[in-house]
Amino acid sequence: MKTDVQIAQEAKMLPIVEIAKKLDLTEDELELYGKYKAKISLDVYKRLEDKEDGKLVLVTAINPTSAGEGKTTTNVGLSMGLNKIGKKAITTLREPSLGPCFGIKGGAAGGGYAQVVPMEDINLHFTGDIHAITTAHNLLSALLDNHIHQGNKLNIDPRRITWKRVLDMNDRALRKIVIGLGGRGNGVPREDGFDITVASEIMAILCLATSIEDLKERLSKMIVGYTYDNEPVTAGQLDATGSLTLLLKDAIKPNLVQTLENTPAIIHGGPFANIAHGCNSVMATKIALKLADYVVTEAGFGADLGAEKFFNIKCRYANLKPDVTVIVATVRALKNHGGVAKADLGKENMEALAKGFENLEKQIENVQKFGVPAVVAINRFPTDTEDELKYIEDKCKELGVDVVLSEVWAKGGEGGVQLAKKVVELSESGKSNYRPLYDLDMSIREKIETIAKEIYGADGVEFSSKALKEIEKYERIGLDKLPICMAKTQYSLSDNPKLLGRPRGFTITVKEIRASAGAGFLVALTGDIMTMPGLPKVPAANKIDLLPNGEIVGLF
Repeated sequence: MKTDVQIAQEAKMLPIVEIAKKLDLTEDELELYGKYKAKISLDVYKRLEDKEDGKLVLVTAINPTSAGEGKTTTNVGLSMGLNKIGKKAITTLREPSLGPCFGIKGGAAGGGYAQVVPMEDINLHFTGDIHAITTAHNLLSALLDNHIHQGNKLNIDPRRITWKRVLDMNDRALRKIVIGLGGRGNGVPREDGFDITVASEIMAILCLATSIEDLKERLSKMIVGYTYDNEPVTAGQLDATGSLTLLLKDAIKPNLVQTLENTPAIIHGGPFANIAHGCNSVMATKIALKLADYVVTEAGFGADLGAEKFFNIKCRYANLKPDVTVIVATVRALKNHGGVAKADLGKENMEALAKGFENLEKQIENVQKFGVPAVVAINRFPTDTEDELKYIEDKCKELGVDVVLSEVWAKGGEGGVQLAKKVVELSESGKSNYRPLYDLDMSIREKIETIAKEIYGADGVEFSSKALKEIEKYERIGLDKLPICMAKTQYSLSDNPKLLGRPRGFTITVKEIRASAGAGFLVALTGDIMTMPGLPKVPAANKIDLLPNGEIVGLF
Protein backbone atom coordinates (compact mmCIF):
# COMPACT_ATOMS: atom_id res chain seq x y z
CA MET A 1 0.00 0.00 0.00
CA LYS A 2 1.29 3.44 -0.89
CA THR A 3 2.04 5.88 1.90
CA ASP A 4 -0.07 9.01 2.33
CA VAL A 5 2.73 11.20 1.04
CA GLN A 6 3.15 8.99 -2.06
CA ILE A 7 -0.58 9.21 -2.80
CA ALA A 8 -0.49 12.98 -2.32
CA GLN A 9 2.53 13.37 -4.61
CA GLU A 10 0.71 11.53 -7.39
CA ALA A 11 -2.33 13.81 -7.16
CA LYS A 12 -3.45 15.61 -10.30
CA MET A 13 -4.03 19.05 -8.85
CA LEU A 14 -5.83 21.78 -10.71
CA PRO A 15 -4.42 25.31 -10.69
CA ILE A 16 -5.95 27.08 -7.72
CA VAL A 17 -7.56 29.69 -9.98
CA GLU A 18 -9.65 26.86 -11.47
CA ILE A 19 -10.72 25.71 -8.02
CA ALA A 20 -11.69 29.32 -7.28
CA LYS A 21 -13.80 29.48 -10.45
CA LYS A 22 -15.86 26.53 -9.15
CA LEU A 23 -16.78 28.78 -6.24
CA ASP A 24 -17.46 31.84 -8.41
CA LEU A 25 -14.53 33.68 -6.89
CA THR A 26 -12.87 36.32 -9.04
CA GLU A 27 -9.11 36.59 -9.51
CA ASP A 28 -9.23 39.95 -7.73
CA GLU A 29 -10.49 38.12 -4.64
CA LEU A 30 -7.46 35.80 -4.61
CA GLU A 31 -3.87 36.31 -3.54
CA LEU A 32 -1.82 33.55 -5.14
CA TYR A 33 0.87 31.69 -3.19
CA GLY A 34 2.30 29.77 -6.11
CA LYS A 35 0.20 27.65 -8.47
CA TYR A 36 -1.80 25.60 -5.97
CA LYS A 37 -2.42 27.84 -2.95
CA ALA A 38 -4.18 31.16 -2.52
CA LYS A 39 -5.57 33.43 0.14
CA ILE A 40 -9.17 34.60 -0.07
CA SER A 41 -9.94 38.27 0.49
CA LEU A 42 -12.29 39.04 3.38
CA ASP A 43 -14.16 41.25 0.90
CA VAL A 44 -15.77 38.05 -0.43
CA TYR A 45 -17.92 37.85 2.68
CA LYS A 46 -19.00 41.46 2.28
CA ARG A 47 -19.97 40.80 -1.34
CA LEU A 48 -22.02 37.73 -0.42
CA GLU A 49 -23.28 38.81 3.00
CA ASP A 50 -26.93 38.77 1.94
CA LYS A 51 -26.70 35.34 0.29
CA GLU A 52 -28.29 32.44 2.18
CA ASP A 53 -25.84 30.20 4.01
CA GLY A 54 -25.28 26.60 2.99
CA LYS A 55 -25.64 23.68 5.38
CA LEU A 56 -23.02 23.36 8.14
CA VAL A 57 -21.78 19.86 9.04
CA LEU A 58 -19.51 19.26 12.02
CA VAL A 59 -17.22 16.22 12.08
CA THR A 60 -16.20 15.10 15.56
CA ALA A 61 -15.21 11.78 17.15
CA ILE A 62 -14.87 9.54 20.16
CA ASN A 63 -11.90 10.16 22.48
CA PRO A 64 -8.81 9.50 20.33
CA THR A 65 -6.67 6.41 20.81
CA SER A 66 -3.37 5.15 19.46
CA ALA A 67 -5.45 2.93 17.16
CA GLY A 68 -6.55 6.01 15.20
CA GLU A 69 -10.03 7.21 14.27
CA GLY A 70 -9.63 9.16 11.03
CA LYS A 71 -11.63 12.30 11.77
CA THR A 72 -9.84 14.57 9.28
CA THR A 73 -9.85 11.77 6.70
CA THR A 74 -13.62 11.42 7.15
CA ASN A 75 -14.09 15.19 6.88
CA VAL A 76 -12.23 15.34 3.58
CA GLY A 77 -13.85 12.16 2.23
CA LEU A 78 -17.34 13.38 3.16
CA SER A 79 -16.83 16.65 1.29
CA MET A 80 -15.75 14.67 -1.78
CA GLY A 81 -18.70 12.29 -1.34
CA LEU A 82 -21.09 15.24 -1.27
CA ASN A 83 -19.67 16.45 -4.57
CA LYS A 84 -20.07 12.92 -5.97
CA ILE A 85 -23.83 13.11 -5.36
CA GLY A 86 -24.12 16.53 -7.00
CA LYS A 87 -23.79 18.87 -4.03
CA LYS A 88 -21.46 21.86 -4.06
CA ALA A 89 -19.30 21.19 -1.00
CA ILE A 90 -16.26 22.68 0.71
CA THR A 91 -14.15 21.17 3.46
CA THR A 92 -12.81 23.55 6.10
CA LEU A 93 -9.93 22.45 8.32
CA ARG A 94 -7.32 23.74 10.74
CA GLU A 95 -3.72 24.31 9.73
CA PRO A 96 -1.24 21.71 11.02
CA SER A 97 1.33 22.75 13.62
CA LEU A 98 4.99 22.01 12.92
CA GLY A 99 5.48 20.68 16.46
CA PRO A 100 3.27 17.58 16.05
CA CYS A 101 4.41 17.10 12.44
CA PHE A 102 7.98 16.57 13.64
CA GLY A 103 6.94 14.99 16.94
CA ILE A 104 4.60 12.04 17.36
CA LYS A 105 1.25 12.96 15.81
CA GLY A 106 2.40 13.48 12.23
CA GLY A 107 0.67 15.64 9.65
CA ALA A 108 -2.94 16.74 9.59
CA ALA A 109 -4.04 16.65 5.97
CA GLY A 110 -6.20 13.53 6.00
CA GLY A 111 -5.04 10.13 4.85
CA GLY A 112 -5.11 7.58 2.04
CA TYR A 113 -7.33 8.76 -0.81
CA ALA A 114 -9.04 11.41 1.32
CA GLN A 115 -6.41 14.11 1.65
CA VAL A 116 -5.98 17.82 1.05
CA VAL A 117 -3.13 18.89 -1.19
CA PRO A 118 -0.43 20.11 -1.67
CA MET A 119 0.04 17.98 1.45
CA GLU A 120 3.74 18.78 1.98
CA ASP A 121 3.12 22.54 1.87
CA ILE A 122 0.08 22.36 4.14
CA ASN A 123 2.00 20.35 6.75
CA LEU A 124 5.06 22.61 6.61
CA HIS A 125 5.18 26.41 6.21
CA PHE A 126 1.98 26.65 4.12
CA THR A 127 1.27 30.40 3.63
CA GLY A 128 3.12 31.52 6.75
CA ASP A 129 0.11 32.11 9.02
CA ILE A 130 1.56 30.35 12.04
CA HIS A 131 4.90 32.12 11.57
CA ALA A 132 3.05 35.46 11.52
CA ILE A 133 1.33 34.57 14.79
CA THR A 134 4.68 33.54 16.32
CA THR A 135 6.22 36.87 15.30
CA ALA A 136 3.31 38.96 16.54
CA HIS A 137 3.20 37.11 19.87
CA ASN A 138 6.94 37.51 20.45
CA LEU A 139 6.85 41.18 19.40
CA LEU A 140 4.41 41.74 22.25
CA SER A 141 6.79 39.90 24.60
CA ALA A 142 9.64 42.15 23.47
CA LEU A 143 7.55 45.31 23.91
CA LEU A 144 6.49 44.17 27.37
CA ASP A 145 10.02 43.51 28.61
CA ASN A 146 11.30 46.69 26.98
CA HIS A 147 8.60 48.70 28.77
CA ILE A 148 9.77 47.36 32.13
CA HIS A 149 13.44 47.97 31.21
CA GLN A 150 12.75 51.54 30.10
CA GLY A 151 11.19 52.70 33.37
CA ASN A 152 7.97 50.69 33.78
CA LYS A 153 5.44 53.56 33.65
CA LEU A 154 2.56 51.09 33.89
CA ASN A 155 3.88 49.79 37.22
CA ILE A 156 3.96 46.18 35.93
CA ASP A 157 4.96 43.57 38.49
CA PRO A 158 7.60 41.35 36.76
CA ARG A 159 6.55 38.48 39.02
CA ARG A 160 2.99 38.61 37.72
CA ILE A 161 3.55 38.60 33.95
CA THR A 162 1.26 36.04 32.34
CA TRP A 163 2.39 36.47 28.71
CA LYS A 164 4.91 33.78 27.75
CA ARG A 165 6.84 33.58 24.52
CA VAL A 166 5.93 31.05 21.80
CA LEU A 167 7.56 28.76 19.24
CA ASP A 168 5.83 26.37 16.83
CA MET A 169 7.95 23.41 17.83
CA ASN A 170 7.81 20.75 20.54
CA ASP A 171 10.67 21.78 22.85
CA ARG A 172 10.27 20.84 26.52
CA ALA A 173 13.55 22.60 27.45
CA LEU A 174 11.82 25.96 26.89
CA ARG A 175 8.91 25.42 29.27
CA LYS A 176 10.66 27.24 32.12
CA ILE A 177 13.46 29.74 31.44
CA VAL A 178 15.08 32.81 32.99
CA ILE A 179 15.56 35.92 30.85
CA GLY A 180 17.37 39.25 31.29
CA LEU A 181 20.63 37.79 32.58
CA GLY A 182 24.02 39.36 31.89
CA GLY A 183 23.77 42.85 33.35
CA ARG A 184 21.60 46.01 33.20
CA GLY A 185 21.80 46.35 29.44
CA ASN A 186 20.06 43.01 28.92
CA GLY A 187 16.80 43.89 30.62
CA VAL A 188 15.19 42.96 33.93
CA PRO A 189 15.84 39.36 35.02
CA ARG A 190 12.69 37.31 35.54
CA GLU A 191 11.24 33.86 35.07
CA ASP A 192 9.62 33.21 31.71
CA GLY A 193 8.74 30.29 29.46
CA PHE A 194 7.53 29.22 26.03
CA ASP A 195 4.20 27.80 24.85
CA ILE A 196 3.71 26.22 21.45
CA THR A 197 2.41 28.82 18.98
CA VAL A 198 -0.96 27.16 18.50
CA ALA A 199 -1.59 27.72 22.24
CA SER A 200 -1.10 31.47 21.79
CA GLU A 201 -4.09 33.66 22.51
CA ILE A 202 -3.30 35.40 19.22
CA MET A 203 -4.07 32.13 17.41
CA ALA A 204 -7.44 31.96 19.17
CA ILE A 205 -8.12 35.61 18.34
CA LEU A 206 -7.23 35.14 14.67
CA CYS A 207 -9.68 32.23 14.51
CA LEU A 208 -12.54 34.17 16.13
CA ALA A 209 -12.02 37.60 14.52
CA THR A 210 -14.51 38.63 11.84
CA SER A 211 -12.64 41.63 10.37
CA ILE A 212 -9.44 43.62 10.70
CA GLU A 213 -11.29 46.00 13.03
CA ASP A 214 -12.50 43.12 15.20
CA LEU A 215 -8.99 41.63 15.19
CA LYS A 216 -7.52 44.93 16.37
CA GLU A 217 -10.07 45.33 19.15
CA ARG A 218 -9.49 41.79 20.40
CA LEU A 219 -5.70 42.19 20.33
CA SER A 220 -5.94 45.34 22.40
CA LYS A 221 -7.81 43.47 25.17
CA MET A 222 -5.18 40.76 25.68
CA ILE A 223 -3.98 40.71 29.29
CA VAL A 224 -0.19 40.36 29.55
CA GLY A 225 0.22 40.67 33.31
CA TYR A 226 -0.74 42.65 36.39
CA THR A 227 0.51 45.73 38.19
CA TYR A 228 1.81 45.87 41.75
CA ASP A 229 -1.74 46.98 42.62
CA ASN A 230 -3.18 43.79 41.06
CA GLU A 231 -4.75 45.58 38.07
CA PRO A 232 -4.60 43.96 34.61
CA VAL A 233 -2.22 45.29 31.95
CA THR A 234 -3.26 44.91 28.32
CA ALA A 235 -1.57 44.96 24.93
CA GLY A 236 -3.50 48.16 24.20
CA GLN A 237 -1.87 49.88 27.18
CA LEU A 238 1.53 48.92 25.75
CA ASP A 239 0.57 50.62 22.43
CA ALA A 240 1.18 47.29 20.68
CA THR A 241 -2.13 46.86 18.87
CA GLY A 242 -1.27 48.55 15.58
CA SER A 243 1.99 46.69 14.97
CA LEU A 244 0.45 43.34 15.95
CA THR A 245 -2.41 43.92 13.52
CA LEU A 246 0.03 44.79 10.75
CA LEU A 247 1.89 41.52 11.23
CA LEU A 248 -1.42 39.63 10.95
CA LYS A 249 -2.97 41.50 8.00
CA ASP A 250 -2.40 38.58 5.62
CA ALA A 251 -2.71 35.77 8.17
CA ILE A 252 -6.34 36.68 8.83
CA LYS A 253 -7.28 35.77 5.26
CA PRO A 254 -8.40 32.12 4.77
CA ASN A 255 -6.32 29.78 2.60
CA LEU A 256 -7.79 28.00 -0.44
CA VAL A 257 -6.43 24.61 -1.54
CA GLN A 258 -8.08 21.38 -2.81
CA THR A 259 -8.62 17.70 -2.07
CA LEU A 260 -7.21 14.80 -4.10
CA GLU A 261 -10.44 14.93 -6.13
CA ASN A 262 -10.24 18.72 -6.60
CA THR A 263 -12.97 19.54 -4.08
CA PRO A 264 -12.32 23.06 -2.72
CA ALA A 265 -10.75 23.13 0.74
CA ILE A 266 -10.35 26.16 3.00
CA ILE A 267 -7.67 25.62 5.64
CA HIS A 268 -7.17 28.36 8.19
CA GLY A 269 -6.12 28.68 11.81
CA GLY A 270 -4.90 25.96 14.11
CA PRO A 271 -5.73 26.13 17.83
CA PHE A 272 -5.31 22.84 19.67
CA ALA A 273 -8.52 21.44 21.14
CA ASN A 274 -7.06 20.28 24.44
CA ILE A 275 -5.47 23.63 25.34
CA ALA A 276 -7.48 26.00 23.13
CA HIS A 277 -10.85 25.94 21.32
CA GLY A 278 -9.82 23.57 18.53
CA CYS A 279 -11.69 24.96 15.49
CA ASN A 280 -10.70 26.49 12.16
CA SER A 281 -11.31 30.22 11.77
CA VAL A 282 -14.74 31.81 11.90
CA MET A 283 -14.09 33.64 8.64
CA ALA A 284 -13.09 30.44 6.84
CA THR A 285 -16.39 28.87 7.88
CA LYS A 286 -18.54 31.94 7.22
CA ILE A 287 -17.05 32.54 3.76
CA ALA A 288 -17.40 28.84 2.90
CA LEU A 289 -21.09 28.92 3.90
CA LYS A 290 -21.64 31.67 1.32
CA LEU A 291 -19.80 29.78 -1.41
CA ALA A 292 -21.18 26.24 -1.07
CA ASP A 293 -24.32 24.18 -0.48
CA TYR A 294 -22.52 22.14 2.20
CA VAL A 295 -19.59 23.06 4.43
CA VAL A 296 -17.88 20.21 6.26
CA THR A 297 -15.85 21.43 9.21
CA GLU A 298 -14.17 19.67 12.12
CA ALA A 299 -13.37 20.25 15.76
CA GLY A 300 -10.30 18.69 17.36
CA PHE A 301 -10.18 15.43 19.31
CA GLY A 302 -13.37 13.95 20.80
CA ALA A 303 -16.79 15.54 21.11
CA ASP A 304 -16.05 16.25 24.79
CA LEU A 305 -13.37 18.74 23.72
CA GLY A 306 -13.56 20.12 20.18
CA ALA A 307 -17.29 19.75 19.62
CA GLU A 308 -18.16 21.19 23.03
CA LYS A 309 -16.03 24.25 22.26
CA PHE A 310 -17.35 24.48 18.71
CA PHE A 311 -20.91 24.66 20.03
CA ASN A 312 -20.29 26.75 23.15
CA ILE A 313 -17.63 29.17 21.87
CA LYS A 314 -17.35 29.31 18.07
CA CYS A 315 -21.05 28.96 17.19
CA ARG A 316 -22.03 31.37 19.95
CA TYR A 317 -19.62 34.11 18.82
CA ALA A 318 -20.11 33.59 15.08
CA ASN A 319 -23.89 33.05 15.22
CA LEU A 320 -23.53 29.72 13.41
CA LYS A 321 -26.38 27.22 13.22
CA PRO A 322 -24.96 23.73 12.57
CA ASP A 323 -27.27 21.29 10.78
CA VAL A 324 -25.66 17.87 11.32
CA THR A 325 -22.89 16.29 13.38
CA VAL A 326 -20.88 13.29 12.21
CA ILE A 327 -19.28 11.27 15.03
CA VAL A 328 -16.32 9.22 13.80
CA ALA A 329 -15.34 5.94 15.43
CA THR A 330 -13.54 2.73 14.53
CA VAL A 331 -14.09 -0.82 15.78
CA ARG A 332 -10.40 -0.90 16.70
CA ALA A 333 -10.56 2.29 18.77
CA LEU A 334 -13.69 1.16 20.59
CA LYS A 335 -12.00 -2.12 21.52
CA ASN A 336 -9.02 -0.10 22.73
CA HIS A 337 -11.41 1.88 24.97
CA GLY A 338 -12.64 -1.53 26.14
CA GLY A 339 -9.18 -2.49 27.37
CA VAL A 340 -7.63 -4.30 24.40
CA ALA A 341 -3.93 -3.65 23.73
CA LYS A 342 -3.02 -2.16 20.36
CA ALA A 343 -1.30 -5.38 19.22
CA ASP A 344 -4.52 -7.36 19.69
CA LEU A 345 -7.01 -4.98 18.08
CA GLY A 346 -7.25 -7.06 14.90
CA LYS A 347 -8.90 -9.93 16.77
CA GLU A 348 -12.65 -10.04 17.30
CA ASN A 349 -13.53 -9.22 20.91
CA MET A 350 -17.22 -8.56 21.47
CA GLU A 351 -16.86 -8.09 25.23
CA ALA A 352 -14.27 -5.32 24.83
CA LEU A 353 -16.29 -3.75 22.02
CA ALA A 354 -19.35 -3.59 24.26
CA LYS A 355 -17.34 -1.94 27.03
CA GLY A 356 -15.64 0.51 24.65
CA PHE A 357 -18.93 1.36 22.96
CA GLU A 358 -19.84 3.28 26.10
CA ASN A 359 -17.43 6.02 25.01
CA LEU A 360 -19.27 6.41 21.72
CA GLU A 361 -22.60 6.33 23.55
CA LYS A 362 -21.49 9.24 25.77
CA GLN A 363 -20.27 11.27 22.79
CA ILE A 364 -23.62 10.74 21.06
CA GLU A 365 -25.34 12.01 24.20
CA ASN A 366 -22.97 15.01 24.27
CA VAL A 367 -23.84 16.07 20.73
CA GLN A 368 -27.56 15.62 21.34
CA LYS A 369 -27.36 18.00 24.33
CA PHE A 370 -26.79 20.81 21.79
CA GLY A 371 -29.88 19.96 19.75
CA VAL A 372 -28.00 18.91 16.61
CA PRO A 373 -28.87 15.57 14.91
CA ALA A 374 -26.01 13.08 14.65
CA VAL A 375 -24.88 10.20 12.46
CA VAL A 376 -22.10 7.78 13.41
CA ALA A 377 -19.46 7.15 10.75
CA ILE A 378 -17.53 3.91 11.24
CA ASN A 379 -14.16 4.27 9.58
CA ARG A 380 -13.82 0.70 8.32
CA PHE A 381 -10.70 -1.44 8.69
CA PRO A 382 -10.08 -4.82 6.95
CA THR A 383 -9.95 -6.59 10.34
CA ASP A 384 -13.47 -5.48 11.32
CA THR A 385 -15.85 -8.46 11.49
CA GLU A 386 -19.50 -8.42 10.46
CA ASP A 387 -20.56 -9.24 14.02
CA GLU A 388 -18.60 -6.26 15.37
CA LEU A 389 -20.05 -3.87 12.83
CA LYS A 390 -23.58 -5.14 13.40
CA TYR A 391 -23.20 -4.74 17.15
CA ILE A 392 -22.37 -1.04 16.73
CA GLU A 393 -25.22 -0.53 14.28
CA ASP A 394 -27.76 -2.22 16.58
CA LYS A 395 -26.61 -0.33 19.68
CA CYS A 396 -26.73 3.01 17.85
CA LYS A 397 -30.23 2.28 16.57
CA GLU A 398 -31.31 1.72 20.18
CA LEU A 399 -30.06 5.26 20.81
CA GLY A 400 -31.95 6.59 17.80
CA VAL A 401 -28.83 7.27 15.74
CA ASP A 402 -27.97 5.93 12.26
CA VAL A 403 -24.64 4.32 11.44
CA VAL A 404 -22.88 4.52 8.08
CA LEU A 405 -19.71 2.70 7.04
CA SER A 406 -17.07 5.07 5.69
CA GLU A 407 -14.42 3.79 3.31
CA VAL A 408 -12.99 7.11 2.18
CA TRP A 409 -9.40 6.20 3.16
CA ALA A 410 -9.33 3.44 0.55
CA LYS A 411 -11.88 4.71 -1.98
CA GLY A 412 -11.89 8.51 -1.69
CA GLY A 413 -15.17 10.28 -2.42
CA GLU A 414 -16.83 7.08 -3.66
CA GLY A 415 -16.30 5.58 -0.22
CA GLY A 416 -18.12 8.52 1.33
CA VAL A 417 -21.25 8.54 -0.86
CA GLN A 418 -23.47 6.70 1.64
CA LEU A 419 -22.36 9.00 4.45
CA ALA A 420 -22.99 12.02 2.20
CA LYS A 421 -26.53 10.82 1.43
CA LYS A 422 -27.27 10.39 5.15
CA VAL A 423 -25.88 13.84 5.93
CA VAL A 424 -28.09 15.40 3.25
CA GLU A 425 -31.12 13.52 4.58
CA LEU A 426 -30.51 14.74 8.14
CA SER A 427 -29.72 18.31 7.09
CA GLU A 428 -32.94 18.55 5.09
CA SER A 429 -35.04 17.05 7.88
CA GLY A 430 -35.19 20.34 9.76
CA LYS A 431 -34.44 18.55 13.04
CA SER A 432 -31.53 20.75 14.06
CA ASN A 433 -32.34 23.01 16.98
CA TYR A 434 -28.89 24.18 18.05
CA ARG A 435 -28.51 25.71 21.49
CA PRO A 436 -25.46 26.31 23.72
CA LEU A 437 -25.11 24.17 26.83
CA TYR A 438 -24.95 27.00 29.34
CA ASP A 439 -25.94 30.63 29.75
CA LEU A 440 -23.16 33.21 29.94
CA ASP A 441 -24.80 34.83 32.96
CA MET A 442 -23.98 31.75 35.02
CA SER A 443 -21.03 32.10 37.39
CA ILE A 444 -17.58 30.87 36.35
CA ARG A 445 -17.86 27.92 38.72
CA GLU A 446 -21.34 27.01 37.48
CA LYS A 447 -20.21 27.02 33.84
CA ILE A 448 -17.23 24.78 34.58
CA GLU A 449 -19.37 22.44 36.67
CA THR A 450 -21.98 22.24 33.91
CA ILE A 451 -19.39 21.16 31.34
CA ALA A 452 -17.79 18.67 33.75
CA LYS A 453 -21.06 17.04 34.78
CA GLU A 454 -23.01 17.21 31.50
CA ILE A 455 -20.23 16.54 28.98
CA TYR A 456 -17.61 14.54 30.89
CA GLY A 457 -20.01 12.73 33.21
CA ALA A 458 -18.14 13.86 36.34
CA ASP A 459 -19.68 13.80 39.79
CA GLY A 460 -18.34 17.27 40.48
CA VAL A 461 -15.41 19.69 40.29
CA GLU A 462 -12.66 20.43 42.78
CA PHE A 463 -11.04 23.87 42.51
CA SER A 464 -7.53 24.51 43.78
CA SER A 465 -6.99 27.49 46.07
CA LYS A 466 -5.16 29.16 43.18
CA ALA A 467 -8.12 28.65 40.85
CA LEU A 468 -10.55 30.04 43.44
CA LYS A 469 -8.41 33.17 43.85
CA GLU A 470 -8.33 33.61 40.08
CA ILE A 471 -12.10 33.26 39.89
CA GLU A 472 -12.44 36.07 42.43
CA LYS A 473 -10.03 38.20 40.39
CA TYR A 474 -11.87 37.65 37.10
CA GLU A 475 -15.19 38.43 38.75
CA ARG A 476 -13.69 41.65 40.10
CA ILE A 477 -12.37 42.81 36.72
CA GLY A 478 -15.56 41.88 34.82
CA LEU A 479 -14.52 38.74 32.93
CA ASP A 480 -16.97 36.39 34.60
CA LYS A 481 -19.52 36.51 31.75
CA LEU A 482 -17.17 34.87 29.24
CA PRO A 483 -17.57 31.28 28.00
CA ILE A 484 -15.21 28.60 29.33
CA CYS A 485 -12.48 26.84 27.34
CA MET A 486 -11.55 23.65 29.21
CA ALA A 487 -7.94 22.48 28.94
CA LYS A 488 -8.13 18.72 29.44
CA THR A 489 -6.55 15.50 28.22
CA GLN A 490 -7.97 14.34 24.91
CA TYR A 491 -7.63 10.65 25.74
CA SER A 492 -10.33 10.39 28.39
CA LEU A 493 -13.69 11.87 29.27
CA SER A 494 -12.08 12.55 32.65
CA ASP A 495 -8.94 14.56 33.41
CA ASN A 496 -6.97 11.30 33.80
CA PRO A 497 -5.73 10.01 30.41
CA LYS A 498 -5.66 6.42 31.69
CA LEU A 499 -9.42 6.28 32.36
CA LEU A 500 -10.70 5.04 28.99
CA GLY A 501 -14.19 4.08 27.88
CA ARG A 502 -16.86 5.85 29.93
CA PRO A 503 -15.44 6.44 33.41
CA ARG A 504 -17.83 7.00 36.28
CA GLY A 505 -17.53 8.22 39.85
CA PHE A 506 -14.76 10.73 39.19
CA THR A 507 -14.23 14.43 39.83
CA ILE A 508 -12.51 17.02 37.67
CA THR A 509 -9.76 19.06 39.31
CA VAL A 510 -9.29 22.63 38.07
CA LYS A 511 -5.77 23.69 38.94
CA GLU A 512 -5.65 27.11 37.34
CA ILE A 513 -7.77 29.52 35.32
CA ARG A 514 -6.25 31.85 32.74
CA ALA A 515 -7.89 34.79 31.03
CA SER A 516 -7.96 35.04 27.24
CA ALA A 517 -9.74 38.39 27.36
CA GLY A 518 -9.04 39.20 23.71
CA ALA A 519 -10.24 35.84 22.43
CA GLY A 520 -13.19 36.14 24.75
CA PHE A 521 -12.99 33.11 27.02
CA LEU A 522 -11.50 31.83 30.27
CA VAL A 523 -9.22 28.79 30.11
CA ALA A 524 -9.67 26.27 32.93
CA LEU A 525 -6.64 23.99 33.21
CA THR A 526 -7.19 20.44 34.46
CA GLY A 527 -4.85 17.48 34.86
CA ASP A 528 -1.32 17.67 33.47
CA ILE A 529 -1.91 19.70 30.33
CA MET A 530 1.30 20.87 28.67
CA THR A 531 1.08 24.09 26.68
CA MET A 532 4.56 23.31 25.33
CA PRO A 533 4.73 19.64 24.29
CA GLY A 534 7.95 17.63 24.18
CA LEU A 535 9.33 15.28 21.54
CA PRO A 536 8.99 11.49 21.91
CA LYS A 537 11.98 9.16 22.23
CA VAL A 538 12.01 8.67 18.45
CA PRO A 539 10.55 11.84 16.87
CA ALA A 540 8.97 11.74 13.43
CA ALA A 541 11.67 14.26 12.46
CA ASN A 542 14.26 11.44 12.54
CA LYS A 543 12.51 9.73 9.62
CA ILE A 544 11.83 12.75 7.41
CA ASP A 545 14.12 13.56 4.51
CA LEU A 546 14.40 15.40 1.21
CA LEU A 547 15.80 13.22 -1.57
CA PRO A 548 18.12 14.53 -4.32
CA ASN A 549 15.22 14.48 -6.82
CA GLY A 550 13.20 16.78 -4.55
CA GLU A 551 10.91 14.04 -3.21
CA ILE A 552 9.87 14.39 0.44
CA VAL A 553 9.75 11.13 2.43
CA GLY A 554 8.57 10.31 5.93
CA LEU A 555 6.43 13.40 6.46
CA PHE A 556 3.25 11.37 6.92
